Amino acid sequence: MASKNFNVGVVGYGLAAKVFHIPFILRTPGFSLYSIVQRSPKAGDSAPADYPDLAHYRDFKDLLADKKVDIVVVTAPPNHHFHMTKAALEAGKHVLTEKPFVPTAKEADELDAVAQKAQRLLCVYQNRRWDSDFLILKHLISTDTLGRILEFNTHFDRYVTTASGGWRKDLAISDGGSVLYDLGPHLIDQAYTLFGLPHSVSGRLISQRNGELLDLLAPDCIYAQLMYRNGLVVHIRASSLSAEIAQTRYWIRGSKGSLHKRNVDPQEDQLKAGMTSGDPGFGAENPDDFDLVVATAGDQGKLEKVSIPDLVPETYQAIYTRFAEAVKSGRQSEVPVQPREAADVLRIIEAVQESAKTGKDVVLV
Repeated sequence: MASKNFNVGVVGYGLAAKVFHIPFILRTPGFSLYSIVQRSPKAGDSAPADYPDLAHYRDFKDLLADKKVDIVVVTAPPNHHFHMTKAALEAGKHVLTEKPFVPTAKEADELDAVAQKAQRLLCVYQNRRWDSDFLILKHLISTDTLGRILEFNTHFDRYVTTASGGWRKDLAISDGGSVLYDLGPHLIDQAYTLFGLPHSVSGRLISQRNGELLDLLAPDCIYAQLMYRNGLVVHIRASSLSAEIAQTRYWIRGSKGSLHKRNVDPQEDQLKAGMTSGDPGFGAENPDDFDLVVATAGDQGKLEKVSIPDLVPETYQAIYTRFAEAVKSGRQSEVPVQPREAADVLRIIEAVQESAKTGKDVVLV
């Protein structure tokens, strides 16, 4: 018996849909790109013109009413994520929702409960769990190459003197806007994936462009520390005015070694340039961007620089491949990014906000 093919409807036709979702849907066995919701197509930005053979809607409700749609991918601005995800689940669709999932952990918990009640699968698009450099450092940690991790620094710094448009600029924090909900979920989710919930959180939300120490509406800079009971400290930073050519991405210090990584994972730029996950070199890191130092065997006082492991990039295709496998099996446990995990990440984000507001550490566990 031939396996079922699942029809996917994409909500929104901005950068996220065009770059981070549609190219991977098209390459996912068992998934068929069936429809797109674009509220206002226009010349040069038209889903019907780009994909004339699909079903096209201007109203989200029309997509939900289409019984041929099995899966809804929500790429609308984050202030629409909660009601769209909830409505799609209640309409009997499986759902994959872009990050930031929703603005609050309470809403994330509610959507998790809605998905369970509807007996539909729910996944959050935390694609940077499949950054190639992150998978390399995850491998180094899992193989004990670096020993016990003492300090984990993760940066997503840029030099952008003028804020770009869209929801990142226009939405306040309360609606899931600003750099806190744009880059914060990526940085915090990676730390959470490695180390779990921290004991306590300290945070600062700054407007670097305006020179303001505290900006609780639309900060363009995050400083946060996640403290763990075993002594590990995770430093998280996202800056808009970092005037460097080779930006620091990771700096990890362990009891047996350290890793420095410069520059971000290449996949986003490759996708914007038109590459696909099937092209040679997609997701491949430049080894020169890494400095890996380890203690030599039997002599903890002697250090040497060594090459990073040569791993085959899994790429962002992995999140769609695994979500497709979960949909085929019907098991939420196989979904690659669980809504409860996204809820934990949001708890950390909320703790960053509370700490920035009060100037005090926020205890989580």
